[in-house]
Amino acid sequence: MTAEAYGAPDAETLAGRFAQLFGTLAANVERIIRGKREKVELALICLLSEGHLLLEDVPGVGKTTLARTIAASVDARWTRIQFTPDLLPSDVTGVSIFNQSNSQFEFHPGPIFANIVVADEINRGSPKTQSALLEVMEERRVTVDGRPHPVPRPFMVIATQNPVDMDGTYPLPEAQLDRFLMKISMGYPDHGSEVAVLVGMPAGPLVEQLSKVAGRDDVKNMIDFAGRTHVAPPLYDYVVHVVASTRRHPDIRLGASPRASLALLRAVRVRAAAAGRSFVVPEDVKALATHVIAHRLMLTPEAELRGRDAAELVAEALAKVPVPQAAGV
Repeated sequence: MTAEAYGAPDAETLAGRFAQLFGTLAANVERIIRGKREKVELALICLLSEGHLLLEDVPGVGKTTLARTIAASVDARWTRIQFTPDLLPSDVTGVSIFNQSNSQFEFHPGPIFANIVVADEINRGSPKTQSALLEVMEERRVTVDGRPHPVPRPFMVIATQNPVDMDGTYPLPEAQLDRFLMKISMGYPDHGSEVAVLVGMPAGPLVEQLSKVAGRDDVKNMIDFAGRTHVAPPLYDYVVHVVASTRRHPDIRLGASPRASLALLRAVRVRAAAAGRSFVVPEDVKALATHVIAHRLMLTPEAELRGRDAAELVAEALAKVPVPQAAGV
């Protein structure tokens, strides 16, 4: 999918090409990640929305493998950072070192300077190190010694974390959770998929052997095209109403921020293009709202004691907000 192709006037044809490449990427990832098509598609929507993805689940269900497989499917630079309690912020962002030959400080970039950054077990890093990601995840740059250093485009952080009640973990702060466009859980594979994994090992495809099915320019062009996907005025209103309803719910003490509205809008545009459409429909919003909003909410202590969870509350918000009529969309 070339840059020239995106200048063509037929939006439906371009959306079809987008959907074709999106499907090729998903199929390539599925060569490794068996039986998780929905999770794979959500991760790719995140990539093409220029968002960041948080994968939370117990060890051994393929969180890191999914992140590595997406990185291996795209011909772009990727790095992996293993978060540990002794990891320092400079180990992530880089450091300025004095060069005696020219008597100047020179910046040596850290592993964050890549197109796709796999932050493995992010919640095992100390809060100080986790905070080093706040600026780059939002502003796509790192400031060291007062000087900004932009990261390349596309840029995506795919972070994995174990449940916070496991040993040696630190909860992610609310400001950092809000910077992840989506949070998804891998879940255990179904019986057939797990059998297929056993049968295919060790002879099956390895991550290192995967073909790169999209280049860096392909991804940038897909991002740009998705950003032009048509959104009718009633759908802007619908997105804001859905997000704002979480701020008024009696069981929620911290609702979703305007950043959530922006994130949801970017994600639904990509979902529409991935379906071969040049326009967004309300079903796109309904399908992604929980994945984009739920992890940003903080429930009241009373709601937690009653066993409520954020996904439930987002579903209630969606049920209460009137859906725009087809004629208005």
